[in-house]
Amino acid sequence: MGRKWNNIKEKKASKDANTSRIYAKFGLEIYVAARKGEPDPESNRALKVVLERAKTYNVPKAIIDRALEKAKGSSDEIYEELRYEGFGPNGSMVIVDALTNNVNRTASSVRAAFSKNGGNMGVNGSVAYMFDATAVFGVTGKSLDEIMELMLEADVDVRDVVEEDEDVLVYAEPDQFHAVQEALKAAGITEFTVAELTMLAQNDLELPADAQVQFEKIIDTLEDLEDVQQVYHNVAFAE
Repeated sequence: MGRKWNNIKEKKASKDANTSRIYAKFGLEIYVAARKGEPDPESNRALKVVLERAKTYNVPKAIIDRALEKAKGSSDEIYEELRYEGFGPNGSMVIVDALTNNVNRTASSVRAAFSKNGGNMGVNGSVAYMFDATAVFGVTGKSLDEIMELMLEADVDVRDVVEEDEDVLVYAEPDQFHAVQEALKAAGITEFTVAELTMLAQNDLELPADAQVQFEKIIDTLEDLEDVQQVYHNVAFAE
């Protein structure tokens, strides 16, 4: 399956230390999800997923409530969901998911992030076929065997259940996100170290030191863009 979540988490942690940036992105994502349907997670599955993800990032209730209230109001802001694909050094691959109210601005910013750091944009489908859309949950305090038994008893179809560091991680198809979540909650597990819908690379790529430095510049620049929500890639960063 390519890189497991905890191999990605350490790199994310340094960027996620900028909590104001993370909170702002979640605020927008919650607003957009709530505008797609009812601003109620019990009747809006997309919103429920975003709120569960926000919980694992400790997004303050005030930010969540503000986004939901905005969605209930008369705001006429329209955001488009966009996906860009591109390449870095040595065949490295990148997927960029964005939410924007100005497509031209976003496309220009993403293109510049690649080109100014030695990468280049690809056409739709040039990269995504090498990644698998994946739901991933992480829990602590339970053994691998206990979690596997829970999934079997709930008849939930999962790809894999593995131990990584102190977590037990469940990997499943994206459409099984709620099934996995409900099975875990039914067993009394209400706190997750991870609750994500992500894109995992099918194969890892290790870069030489100079190429890794160049690649990290691409990723850092993309992640700092206001319109970019998620960046996925196939590089296994060396320590």
